[in-house]
Amino acid sequence: MLLAGDIGGTKTDLAVFESGSDLRTPLYRKEFVSAKYETLESMAKEFLDQAGARVERACFAVAGPVIGGRASLTNLKWTPEERTLAAALGVRQVRLINDLEAFAWAVPALGPRDVAVLSEGTPVSGGAIAVLAPGTGLGASFLTWEGNRYVAHASEGGHTSFAPADPDQWNLLRFLQERHGHVSWERVCSGMGIPNIYDYLRSVSPEKEDAEVERRLAAGGDRAPVISNAALDPAQPSVLCRKTMELFVSTLGAKAGNLALEVLATGGVMLAGGIPQRILPLLQTGAFVEAMRSKGRMSDLLTRIPVKVITSHPAITGAARCGFETIR
Repeated sequence: MLLAGDIGGTKTDLAVFESGSDLRTPLYRKEFVSAKYETLESMAKEFLDQAGARVERACFAVAGPVIGGRASLTNLKWTPEERTLAAALGVRQVRLINDLEAFAWAVPALGPRDVAVLSEGTPVSGGAIAVLAPGTGLGASFLTWEGNRYVAHASEGGHTSFAPADPDQWNLLRFLQERHGHVSWERVCSGMGIPNIYDYLRSVSPEKEDAEVERRLAAGGDRAPVISNAALDPAQPSVLCRKTMELFVSTLGAKAGNLALEVLATGGVMLAGGIPQRILPLLQTGAFVEAMRSKGRMSDLLTRIPVKVITSHPAITGAARCGFETIR
């Protein structure tokens, strides 16, 4: 048996899986508030005692980089290390992976109910698969076919330099350069990017700002869902918020096309994370796919690439698959 986890700054999801079982159906699963525990070791021990399970290996997906078997979590003070965890839990091996790498590991285990199709395309058997996940930041990963299975690879592609494709995006770039200097794709295509785009458009057309939206934004907290919800309000959508999300979708599509070309993702492009699920109606208008395919001489190639949105939360499934595939 294997212990798998999705470790986040706010919550941690732990589960026990049995080899050969459906990885979407763990034997035992529980969610924890991360900040209530001093270490991952103490949380995992408590979980295993509650589960009454004896596991031989463990794999954890973490929201942050993993270097040399040690993880640095973006929004949590834990610094888990593979050997220390293995000794504390009494298992033969622990593996730590980035959460976007876990998303990629999960892709082969997803079923039709776990995805929404934006473009069927014509996938190439064994072709690479790209994964792009706009959340708080912008994560990227990809899978390659290794003869008898897909293997996931981590990436920091969200931090590459933003490349504008039209006058509006050029002006957005200049606006953000004044704020940040270097402007990565993450500054535009993520939870932090949505308010950045909104602020730019408000500076250009302040008269379009909705008074109620302004009040909610001024209340503090995460601005991105306020903007996206106002854009999708069926009764009275905000004009400025709608334009913000349309610009967000077009830049996200351009980034997805870049990633697809960089890894030659003839097996497909998968969008993951909470934002694509929340704005799925906007992604289904066709603007995302159109922006993704707008690559000049490479447009025909991109037209054949399937594009899907992952509608489930696959990180823990990916951690389980990675553990079973890589820990012997």
